[in-house]
Amino acid sequence: MADITLIEAVNLALHYEMQHDPNVVILGEDIGENGGVFRATLGLKQTFGCKRVIDTPLAESLIAGVTVGMASQGLRPIAEFQFQGFIFPAMEHLVCHAARLRNRTRGRLTCPAVFRAPFGGGIHAPEHHSESIEAMFAHIPGLKVVIPSSPQRAYGLLLAAIRSNDPILFFEPKRIYRTVKSHVENNGLALPLEQCFTLRKGTDITLVTWGACVVESLQAAETLSHHGIELEVIDLASIKPIDMATITASLEKTGRLLVVHEAAKTCGVGAEIITRVAESAMCLLKAPPKRLTGFDTIMPYYRNEDYFMIQHDDIVNAARELMEGWQ
Repeated sequence: MADITLIEAVNLALHYEMQHDPNVVILGEDIGENGGVFRATLGLKQTFGCKRVIDTPLAESLIAGVTVGMASQGLRPIAEFQFQGFIFPAMEHLVCHAARLRNRTRGRLTCPAVFRAPFGGGIHAPEHHSESIEAMFAHIPGLKVVIPSSPQRAYGLLLAAIRSNDPILFFEPKRIYRTVKSHVENNGLALPLEQCFTLRKGTDITLVTWGACVVESLQAAETLSHHGIELEVIDLASIKPIDMATITASLEKTGRLLVVHEAAKTCGVGAEIITRVAESAMCLLKAPPKRLTGFDTIMPYYRNEDYFMIQHDDIVNAARELMEGWQ
């Protein structure tokens, strides 16, 4: 198979799992005839029919509620929200029902559902189309949060999410939907959830990131390498639970931690990672850990978007400051 994009990898995984598991159904706005707002579900209705590919009204609360009901009755539904910023009407079903079903029924029922949503900025979209609110969901007991950053990980992690017996928020970085390509073997192999992926080995700084920021982080690592600074770049992938074992093992080599994420700074996932390092691996650090994040502001409209988004030079400068050590 030729190299494919991240969005094509999502479509490939959906095709594979629907073909092999008749309990998998998908639902969302315009996912049938139109193939979804980003064409993630293109061709699925033609292949599997309208009983398994269900177009819904413009009602995120309805989508979430029906998904929880389907999951509780033995199906494996996959809900699509057109943008992460539209997910707020569905919060009651996600937090009060999907997350609690196993506990509420003492294990009698589970909620094997996937809630997909594109997230993040960088495509010059209007308000509510560029949110990065993964930390909100990571805070909720009972929910898992997964973010792929390459076609291979989108394919393998989505298969794993669909096969999981717990509800999973699957957030797709739409800025790199069509800008990254790679070979994906359509063999049905799922990647492990709850695990980081070390994308580049290094000896000086452990850089932890996820989503579209992986692209700029790898580019910055190449730049810094020419100046004698070697970054170990880790794609977190599983926002919750967090694979701290891989991060700690990396810190044993580097002694310096830089977390890069697009989401706002306050109470972000970066704060959680740094706190856990402070609790259990403080003695490994040669310098204070550093965060490079989005601002604590509403995502701006497109004319100011570049000022908000983390750029290659921001990561390079943050890494250089970190190498200077204790201030």
